[in-house]
Order: sequence, then structure tokens, then C-alpha cells
Amino acid sequence: MIDRVPGATYDSVTEQFQWPIPKYFNIGTACSDLQDQNALALIEVVDGRSREYSFGDLTEQSNRLANGLRELGVERGDRVAVLLPQGFACGIAHLATYKLGAIAIPLTQLFGPQALTYRLGDSGARVVITDPSSLDLVAEVAPTLEDVTVLVAGAESGGVHRSLEALLAASPEHLPLERTASEEPAVIIYTSGTTGSPKGALHAHRVLLGHLPGFELMFDYFPRADDRIWTPADWAWIGGLFDVLLPAWFHGRPVIATPRARFDPGAAVRLMAQHRVTATFLPPTALKMMRQAELPEVDTALRIIMSGGEPLGSETLDWSRSHFGVDINEIYGQTEANLLVGNSADVWDVHPGSMGRPYPGHRVAILDADGALAAPGVEGEIVLGADDPVVMLGYWNNPEATANKFVTVTGGMGRWLRTGDLGHLDEDGYFWFTSREDDVITSAGYRIGPAEIEECVLGHPAVALVAAVGIPDDLRGQVVKIFVKLADSFTASDQLAEEIRLHVRTRLATYEYPREVAFLDELPMTTTGKVRRQALRAMT
Repeated sequence: MIDRVPGATYDSVTEQFQWPIPKYFNIGTACSDLQDQNALALIEVVDGRSREYSFGDLTEQSNRLANGLRELGVERGDRVAVLLPQGFACGIAHLATYKLGAIAIPLTQLFGPQALTYRLGDSGARVVITDPSSLDLVAEVAPTLEDVTVLVAGAESGGVHRSLEALLAASPEHLPLERTASEEPAVIIYTSGTTGSPKGALHAHRVLLGHLPGFELMFDYFPRADDRIWTPADWAWIGGLFDVLLPAWFHGRPVIATPRARFDPGAAVRLMAQHRVTATFLPPTALKMMRQAELPEVDTALRIIMSGGEPLGSETLDWSRSHFGVDINEIYGQTEANLLVGNSADVWDVHPGSMGRPYPGHRVAILDADGALAAPGVEGEIVLGADDPVVMLGYWNNPEATANKFVTVTGGMGRWLRTGDLGHLDEDGYFWFTSREDDVITSAGYRIGPAEIEECVLGHPAVALVAAVGIPDDLRGQVVKIFVKLADSFTASDQLAEEIRLHVRTRLATYEYPREVAFLDELPMTTTGKVRRQALRAMT
């Protein structure tokens, strides 16, 4: 834990930091059993009504669930998919899985059948834990999977599923704990790239410890007295799960959960005021929506906002100070290695437009075109020392992609993780983002791989060839646009464009569907047959 010291500087904080990584560590035990059992852990807010849970509740119910999962045949290293919104059931599903030494797979309820089938099949999930809102979807894909058990929170047993509550009631409270090494696998979080299918970033239990210095500083010395935290970000993503939920529980502080709530700027402000939220992670799109809305005049307890996913700019930073009276600390990271660089307004100056400075313990650098670490001012790829606790163990069942993600730097500088992002380091030690080396689309904070969209679009009988790119959008940063070459006998029309959009929207996540569709006689190609995305982006 980074102590709050008056007059601390970036150098003083980083120079004294050492990674506290023990030989054995378990995320589930650390976030429940080791906390004050009487302390408030979770406030679940549904339709304006709230229900509170203590750390004792987390411990008891996650122990019962772990015992129940064990009775279902879940063993160390087996995969448990968590397809749930923010809330108590989602939290104990993660804790129980970690306690067993099994591997959690957080999944968003925004997925359609094609996206869900791939992730469940690729991971080989033994159990899917969901709720009634996603039951029809899971029931649709379950018959295509081998030996999968479906548990549903808030529903009686029947059909392809069993009741989560019934399993909890029938399972003992005492759990013989598995002693997990810090290096053992704990979670697979799927991420999208530009080529091939989505890849599952496999992280060890140590990944939570790796998030702590960035977490503590991006919220300006979290935890402080009476700290409460909330984010509208889905706990299915690394931002919601490891930037908010689990680090807060590790520090024994309560989290506000808002299951299935669409982001409403006014409702968000009222929620934070009512529950005295002091720290919040608001994605850039949420902040832009708040700036455009007429917000209620309420007294909040906010002391700091964190944001990340795309640069905000000085206007949004100034707006936060004038409206809420607090700073926004921007951060940088990715699913494979998160919370690497960012800001802490309490400790060092924020340079608007920059990514910030490396958080303590992280070796971040720029790799030049010659494969060496670059000097300040030289643009290159952002890389991270591979001996970092936030670095993934590798991509699940994909050794080739794993090998391509790492590089050995010339001059005896060791092994580094490649981010695929371009930028430079300035003379003051601040990083500046330039562009993405690959073609990942960033929309409303989500990283979207065009390959998955293209594969889905090709399933429409009218489509012969397709390419997806990101185009600028004032609200979301980018949105998806597809360029389509039609199959013979089909004619371009607005009706067909809408049909193709709906085809994607009902099969993949709602944030992935193309907002714009353009029809071309031919797609621009390289001599080796690859789509020239840069040429397509130039057409927008």
C-alpha cells in the first residue's frame, strides 16, 4: 500500500516502491475472508431500492458457492463463466471460482449467440453462471457445448439450468481452501485484435496485486476514510473488475453496484450523491454525456474521478473541476497488462493530453524501429517489462499469438510486452499517445476487433467481402463503419444496409454493430491480398 505522505513527489513515491508479491496468494480469500466480516462490502441498487451486504456475507456465500461448484465437478484449473450484471451474485461467483483454484471467465450480457458460443467453446467452460435476462441466450448456445452446467441466479431450476440459490442453500458454509500460488491462473478476459478470433488473456492471482499501486494513486491515495466507489463500467471488463471491484474489496471498502442500468447522466449524479460515492471510474463516453446533459444540482461527496480508454482533452478536465470541484486522473492500460501509466493529481502535475507517468513498479518504455529502447521525443511502440505482475501469463490456447505479443529488446534489456500502441516519452517523463499500431477500434471505451465483426457480416448471404474500420465520433470517440462488396444478384440499398446492421447487432455485442454501411464495387487490397484499411479510413 502506498502511504499518503505530505509533500510526496513522483520520484519519492516510485523510488521507495517494491512489489509485495508473496509466493502464495488467492484473490477470493484476500477480498472476503481476510476482511473485517462486519464491514460493509456492497450496496446493490435496483430500481431505486438498495440492499447492503457485508464482507461476512461475501465470505459465507462465496464459500457455499465454491462448495457447490466442487460438488458439480469443478476442479482446480477448470473454467467458470460469469455472465452476470453488476451485483452480489456476480461478486460471489468470482470469489468462489478463485477460492477453488478454478479460472473465472467474465462475460458481458451484451454478447450475442455467436460471440458467446465462441468464448465458451474456446475456454472449455464447465459452468456458466447467469440470470434470467440471459437465460434464453445461454439455453440457445448450451447444446452446442460439451458438458456444461448452467446456474441461474433468481430463477427456479428447470430445463437446461439449475437454481443458484438452491445450490447455495444446499452447500456447507465451511470451505477447505485451496492454497494457490501467486503465479497460478485465475481469470481469462477476452480481448479483440485485428486478425483472427478474439483472444483470451490469461492472468494469474498476482494480477490483483499488480493493479494496486495504480489503483491507489489514480484515486489519489485510495483508501481514505469513508471511501466508497462506483463505476457504470461492466464488471465483465478488466476496467470494471480490476480497476474498481476487486481492488476496493482488497482494501475493505464498499462498492456500489447498479445491475442492468443504462447510463443516464442525471441518474448517475443522483446515485453518487445518495450513496456518498467518493471515487468513481467514469469512461470517456459517460463524461461526454454528462457534459452535454443538464445535471441535477445535488451535493456529492466526490473527491476524485478516474477515466481511461481514450484521451479526454483539457476542456473535459476543466469542466470536471468547475462542475464537481474534483480532478480527473486519466490512466492507460490494456487487457493484457493494465494500469501501467496515468496520473495522480495529488502527487504530480497533470499535463493535459498526455497519458501520464508510469505508476510505481512498472517499467514502461518506447521501442524504436531498430528494436531498441528509444530516447525521449522518438516515436515508437509502447512496451512494458515482462516481469510485471499485471502482465498476462499468455493467450489461452494460443502460443503463437502469445509469442508475437512479446519481444526481446537489443542490448541486454530483456523481454518486454508489446502494447501495439504508438507514442513517445517526453523529457519530463510523461508518455504521449500517437495512434494504434493495429486497427483495433475504440468505441465508448470498448476495444473492438474488426475481424470478429467482419466474420459475422460475411455470414449474411448478400456479402461477398467486407472490411470494418473505426471512424471519428464526437460522443464515442469512434464508431464502426463497414465497407461491403456485395455478392452477385444483390443490389445496394438503405434497406439492405439496415438488414446487415441488424444481422451483426443480434449476433455480436450491441456496441460492435456498424453504425455506417458503405457499398463498394471492390475493396482496396495490397499485392498480398490484404485489405488496405488506411485507404478505407481515407474515404470517410
